[in-house]
Amino acid sequence: MSGSLWLKPPGPEGAWTRVGHTARPRPGAAATDTLPDLPRPGGPGEPGADPMEELAGRLDAFVAAAVHPDEIAAVLESDGMTDEYIRLTYGRPDSFTLAEELYHRVPRSFPEPDALPDPWKVSLTACLLRGLIFALPGLAYLLGEPLLEGPPDRLGLPAGTLTLLAGALIGWVWDQTLSHRAYTWLGLGDRAAAGRTLLVGAPAGALLGTAAALAVPGGPPFSYAFAAGQALYVGAATVLLVLGRERLLLTALAPMAAGSVLALFSDPALPVRVTLLLVSLAAACTLALRELPVAQGVRALVRRIRGRAQRHPGEGGAVRWRMLRGAEEDHRRHGPRIADSVPYGVFGLGTGLLVLYAALGEVLTGGPAEAVAAPSAVALTLSMGPAEWLLHRFRSGSLAGLRAARSPRAFRRRMLATLGQCLAVYLTVLLLLGTTGTLLWPQAPGLTWDRVATLLLLGAVMWTGLLLQSFGAVRPAAAICAAAAAAQSLALLAGAAQPRLVQLAVAGAAAAVLSVLVCLLLGRATAHR
Repeated sequence: MSGSLWLKPPGPEGAWTRVGHTARPRPGAAATDTLPDLPRPGGPGEPGADPMEELAGRLDAFVAAAVHPDEIAAVLESDGMTDEYIRLTYGRPDSFTLAEELYHRVPRSFPEPDALPDPWKVSLTACLLRGLIFALPGLAYLLGEPLLEGPPDRLGLPAGTLTLLAGALIGWVWDQTLSHRAYTWLGLGDRAAAGRTLLVGAPAGALLGTAAALAVPGGPPFSYAFAAGQALYVGAATVLLVLGRERLLLTALAPMAAGSVLALFSDPALPVRVTLLLVSLAAACTLALRELPVAQGVRALVRRIRGRAQRHPGEGGAVRWRMLRGAEEDHRRHGPRIADSVPYGVFGLGTGLLVLYAALGEVLTGGPAEAVAAPSAVALTLSMGPAEWLLHRFRSGSLAGLRAARSPRAFRRRMLATLGQCLAVYLTVLLLLGTTGTLLWPQAPGLTWDRVATLLLLGAVMWTGLLLQSFGAVRPAAAICAAAAAAQSLALLAGAAQPRLVQLAVAGAAAAVLSVLVCLLLGRATAHR
């Protein structure tokens, strides 16, 4: 029950004047009213104010915001106004009649809700920094280019390209899955479990990436060492990015980036190039190890080995007799399931292949090596920073629309407007990055209409896929991207004569399906809770 709404007694100067009848006054004495139970505003000789006007003025804000008279009646009753009091004071039979009259007397006015903090507000600088970190490792290929000299491979690509691509693609898929598992532990508030997950998963991903690179024959000898370093870096970068250590990772990349800029204007000696690459790699791995619970992990491994060594004979059989679990064991925190993390790896595989085909599609179908559209891949990588910021802006805009909309249709209109604005800004940024990269990249192919359209459609596929992923709909997004990558792979194996048109058709179909899915899934207000 709420407290009383009476801030002061009604009447002039907040005073009660008692009225009534007493014994006959003595001669010469002033006549007074002393009936104790009937309050009447105003003193002797003063006209009393209308109690209804006074009540309506005092409850003006609440009555104006009420959507039904019953709300007002509930407040009147909670304040202790009985029907008898209402009849004597306001001349109405009960609280419902008084509430209806107040409801019709005061005009409707619905105040805007108080401003709430935006939970999706993030720093644009931090997102741009992450996008820069995603793209900076590409400078390592520029610094190590003289070390990868050799005859072109069987597809006409520069020596070692397939070796590096195989290692990078497998490592990317593994680390997407690993990142989801670690982020899930962080979301549960268990940073130690996230550290243990990264401690086991990052080295395993580095081994897988190296193994994938070694499985590609025909590369120059240094390409395998370079692929091994690449796999180690991807694992270390995953650890630092998941744990929010972007600035440390940027510091580790500084020597390699400085050497790459130097290589644009001069020709550093091979020992200098190798030293700069090793310094950045060692710094990234050292910083990642410093963030991981290495000592606790070693102790846990030793305890597990000792426990298995001390197991009694017969305990490892097919049938074990165990006591029923106690109640305290039923509430243990369980981590993410493998099945929940695999779609993130599939999504990474699909988008990675689509970007790869955008850069190398023409070469893989027998085109000249000069047709490598590296600026498109670089633009898509750099755009991940603005894409992340725009994802947060969409969440902020949809939350504001959810608060302001008066109907599901109004919310859907607001959501679609916010979606269109964010997607248009992202595609504009992507186009600017692609145009700038094409102008600055030596011997880069020109941005024809089909290249521009493919680049923008791929950007729409990646951004809408990431949007669905952020709302938990990662499985349909992963399925669509994987299907698009599979269709393009089949077209490549079938020897399609027009690789650009195939890329355009595949990217356009995937973008259309993802856009429809976004409108269907995110047009419901319940998806934004």
